[in-house]
Amino acid sequence: MSGHSKWATIKRKKAATDQARGKVFSKYIKEITLAARQGGGDPDANPRLRTAIQAAKSVNMPAANIERALKRGTGEAEGVHYEETHYEGYGPGGVAVLVEVATDNRNRTTGEIRHLFTRWGAKLGEAGSVAHLFRPRGLIAVDKTAIAEEALMELALEAGADDVEASGEHYEIITTPAHLEPVKEVLARNQVAILSAELTKLASLQVPVEGREAESLLKLIDALEDHDDVQKVYSNFSVSDDLIARFT
Repeated sequence: MSGHSKWATIKRKKAATDQARGKVFSKYIKEITLAARQGGGDPDANPRLRTAIQAAKSVNMPAANIERALKRGTGEAEGVHYEETHYEGYGPGGVAVLVEVATDNRNRTTGEIRHLFTRWGAKLGEAGSVAHLFRPRGLIAVDKTAIAEEALMELALEAGADDVEASGEHYEIITTPAHLEPVKEVLARNQVAILSAELTKLASLQVPVEGREAESLLKLIDALEDHDDVQKVYSNFSVSDDLIARFT
C-alpha cells in the first residue's frame, strides 16, 4: 500500500492511545450527524451511519455522545448545521491531496486550509484537479496475529473483497464500498478480530517523495488532519518506512 496507508495506521494507533481524544470524538460526532441527516437514523438501513457508529465505538466514545449526534442528525435535537465540502490540491513533490471537511463556516475553513497548504509548500487546485485520481473503497485492518494470511485471503475474497495485502503488523483488506459490511460480517462470524474498518478513498498511482519534500508533505497532512473541520485527508504519496517512523 501507499505511504499514506502506513501514515493512516500511525494516526489510528495515536487516536487509540492519546489521553486527549476531543478532536477524534469531534470528527466522529460530525460524521454520525451527517450520516444520519443524509440517510436516516437507522444504522441497519444506513451503511455510512453504521460504519461511523462502529468507528466511534472503536475509540471508546461514550454511548451518550453517539446518541446525541444521532438525534442531531435526524432533527430530534438541535445542533450546529454542518456543510460537507472538499478541497483539492498538490503537495510537495507534486503529490495529489484531497481534503474532506465538515464545517459551519465555509469561508473561514477555506482560508485556513489555504493557509496550511501555503505554509508547507503546497497549492490548492481547481475543483476536479485531483479528485478523479481517488476511488471509493472499503478498508479493513486485521492484526497478523489474528489469522494466517492464506486463511484470511480465502475468507475475504469469498465474501467479495477485492484484495488482501500485508502492511507492517497487519493485513489490509480492500473492498468496494458495497462489500465492506459483508466482508466484516464474514470475519465476525469466523471470530477474526478487526482493528479498524472504514470507507475511504485510494489512489492506484503512487508518487514517491523523499528528503525535505517528504518531510514537508507529512507535516502538511498532519496539520490538515489536526484541523477541527477536516474529516479525512487522502494522498497518493509513497515514502520510506524510516521517514514515517520519525513521525511516530
